[in-house]
Amino acid sequence: MLPESNPEALGLDPAPLARLCSVIEKHVAQGYHPGAQLAIARHGELALYRSFGMADVEAGRAADDRSMFLMYSNTKVITTCAIWQLVEDGLLRFTDTIASVLPGFEANGKGDITIIQLLSHQAGFPNAMPTPKVWGDAAELRRQVCAFTLEWTPGSRVHYHPTAAHWVCAAIINELTGRDFRDVLRERIILPLGLGEELYIGTPESEQARCAAMYDPAGPGKVAVRSAEASSAFKLAGVPGGGGYGTARAMATFYQALGNGGELNGVRLVSPRTMSYVTRNFTGERLDTNMGFEMNRGLGPHSRGYQDTIRGLGSLAHPDTFGHGGVGSSYCWADPDSGLSFAFFSNCRQDGDWHNARMETLSNLAHACIVE
Repeated sequence: MLPESNPEALGLDPAPLARLCSVIEKHVAQGYHPGAQLAIARHGELALYRSFGMADVEAGRAADDRSMFLMYSNTKVITTCAIWQLVEDGLLRFTDTIASVLPGFEANGKGDITIIQLLSHQAGFPNAMPTPKVWGDAAELRRQVCAFTLEWTPGSRVHYHPTAAHWVCAAIINELTGRDFRDVLRERIILPLGLGEELYIGTPESEQARCAAMYDPAGPGKVAVRSAEASSAFKLAGVPGGGGYGTARAMATFYQALGNGGELNGVRLVSPRTMSYVTRNFTGERLDTNMGFEMNRGLGPHSRGYQDTIRGLGSLAHPDTFGHGGVGSSYCWADPDSGLSFAFFSNCRQDGDWHNARMETLSNLAHACIVE
């Protein structure tokens, strides 16, 4: 866990951070989301950690420092970090075909899809959806991902894969380690960073009372519970592309490590060269046809780059800033140039336009606080 500090001691102007918190408070008061959590860290220390509003309206439970939020697709970067580690273990190459490490995946014309294409959303099966049978059955997961069918020629398009690609990642991790992917993520990423009580890919029943409820908009200033994510089984499943639960403090810690060349306070997840490789832009100026704009896709996160604006990371971000979002609700990122990391979670899935505008404001205010 990160040692606590304060903005001034870390070369940050507290005024933009105060405005950032005020924006979040206003959104909670206006009913855009019942609750939220924010963490900002720099140089291996925690500058700011705050919780806002209600974690669970129906239960009357306020958000606090131990509340864990559904991370949605922020989970993807944790899952892909394990793939990066397998490359460094010599068990995998980014240029390998999936079928070469997961025999049987070549079915239905998928034999030439590479790990690079998988991780950069170019694999060609964005809408494939395993059934809940795979949640606790590695053999069934392997069978179902090998049976995926193509929607277009791999590599010909960039199109966001909401969950399918990272179920394939989970199957690869299972195959190459002989262990459950959730155990691998916990033992190789979560526990070494000291996040064992604040970050779960597969949340045990004993910790599920800390999970914030998830909501959808239901009219001006109103929200409605999302039943799909409410079950204990979903929380326990640890969907590798969108089912992790964690605190903003935990994700700011994780991104401190990634932004510092893969290492934090003596714990190394991957090498600096790996971080440089996986955060480069593998999709160039091509549009992500799901998003409708360029995303500068890396092999897990996406990067700021040089276009006028960028989703989620803030226009003011250094071009090397990288991160990922969670559908309509959250964003986490690291700026290697300044050493800043940022994690914001809310518990309502707002529409894309509002969410993108909200994150542009919040991320820009975070970048504006960097003065030293």
